[in-house]
Amino acid sequence: MAKTIRPVSDLRNNFADISRTVHETSQPVFLTKNGFGDMVVLSMEAYENLQFESEVYFKLQAAEREAELTNERFSPKDVLSSIKGELNV
Repeated sequence: MAKTIRPVSDLRNNFADISRTVHETSQPVFLTKNGFGDMVVLSMEAYENLQFESEVYFKLQAAEREAELTNERFSPKDVLSSIKGELNV
């Protein structure tokens, strides 16, 4: 999908259009000031999804680093049992 790039003045003059765009597409709108990138506008839902994906990515990176430092491994059965224990299932 192509990037949506608009001048920052559109935030004032065409706010409803920008709002509709970010909500309908779930994609950011890039705003420029004097021809240079200045801001990015996202819907709250898209922002929260981005935050969640970042958290998952960093947790996976940490798990990979930890796996490189130890030979301890867990079977799928062990993991499931541990999760069930934490959830009291």
